[in-house]
Amino acid sequence: MLERNKNLFVIILFAVIGIIGIYNILHYDSIEGYDAEAHYNYIDHFSRYLPYEINLPDRDNSREFFNPPLGYLVPSVAQVICRNIINSKTLLEDCRPIYGTLAQITQLILYMLTIFINIKILNLFFDNKKEIKFEYLILASLMAINYKTIIQIRGEPYILLFLSCLLYIFLRAEKRAFEVNNLSVVGFGLCIGLLALSRQWAFLLFPAFFILIFFVNAIQRLAYIKFIFKSFFLGFLISSWYYFSLLFRFGSFTAFNKEPIGFSFSNQPINFYIPNLSDIYLLFTKPIRPNFSNQFVSILYSDFWGDYWGYFSFTSRKLEEGRNQLLIGDYLARVNIVSLLVTLFLIYCFFNFRKQYPKMIFTRYINLSIIISFIGYLWFLISYPDLPTGDTNKATYMVQIFNLLLIPASIKLVNLRESRNIMYNPIVYYLIFTFFHNFSSYLSHFPFRF
Repeated sequence: MLERNKNLFVIILFAVIGIIGIYNILHYDSIEGYDAEAHYNYIDHFSRYLPYEINLPDRDNSREFFNPPLGYLVPSVAQVICRNIINSKTLLEDCRPIYGTLAQITQLILYMLTIFINIKILNLFFDNKKEIKFEYLILASLMAINYKTIIQIRGEPYILLFLSCLLYIFLRAEKRAFEVNNLSVVGFGLCIGLLALSRQWAFLLFPAFFILIFFVNAIQRLAYIKFIFKSFFLGFLISSWYYFSLLFRFGSFTAFNKEPIGFSFSNQPINFYIPNLSDIYLLFTKPIRPNFSNQFVSILYSDFWGDYWGYFSFTSRKLEEGRNQLLIGDYLARVNIVSLLVTLFLIYCFFNFRKQYPKMIFTRYINLSIIISFIGYLWFLISYPDLPTGDTNKATYMVQIFNLLLIPASIKLVNLRESRNIMYNPIVYYLIFTFFHNFSSYLSHFPFRF
């Protein structure tokens, strides 16, 4: 039945992902998101000077002053248009719901485009010889973190889009032995520059390209070096103006709203690294704040599959307005339990990826970028500890890791199907079961036009 109706399932899955996004736009106000007031202040300041001047906020204007401007461009332009159309004494406040909704719509479109490009990547990986849409879409449909991220005003949806474009161009370049093609260099460099202008987290995606110089075979190495250095030079030209502005204004290329205290494992308590028994128990009984006391893995896992911080499916500020708000912790506990096997499958596919394709530079890049992003994020949490809550530990910040994991997992599923492995059907049926069980975690639980 699954094989016979796979094309129908592909259409349904793609449509459902889009419908979930539309539903959330209609039931979630982006002002409820992470640090939303600061993001709105950034937009209000940025838009005040458009279209005549690019004037970025400082510490006094928004505590999110350190973010690159690309993720704020659409709502800022909408703010400019809005204030020239409506007649109001409080233009900034009255335009916020309008540009907030437009930003959500834009980010949903970007996400659907990201899915389309990722399917193109997988098709290219298999030289268009295997059907991969269903396997990718069933995995992508489970990503609660994506539904939560694209509905807030943030730069991460832009990272997902430009990362997908980057991967597609990179894989195509590898298929062509990295022959220097001006169009590929321009496309790759443009993606690098736009990634850098989306969020600073994107820089964790870049080191792997330089490490790979040592893994490219000798025949292709010179061509690879030319391709990478030309592309990164273009990316530098596109994005460096912003980071030099941070340096000149705040004294650092990577300014942040708090000062680092220097890297030391002692910056964080022992339970940050190693969960105690009570943390493990709460992970599968009540995975919402303030539980876990700043525990790294427990918070990241719960926020990835659910809503640990309470900014999406529920919020402690609006318990009386949402649906099932007082019971959501029990439900999210079951989500964590059901999602455990899916998590283990994703991790297994990550470790197995290089073994399956030991000669491909593309697979090395995927694995290296996941590792570097994870280590870089851990370094950030240790260098900028937010005690006692661990408020900077949010899965949205590392959404790039979770979406990179989908590529080896999708490829593994396709290979299981092609080899007629007896594990294929049980895995797929479990993924479908997980989708239906976790469905409520993909939705905002607030009233229409909340």
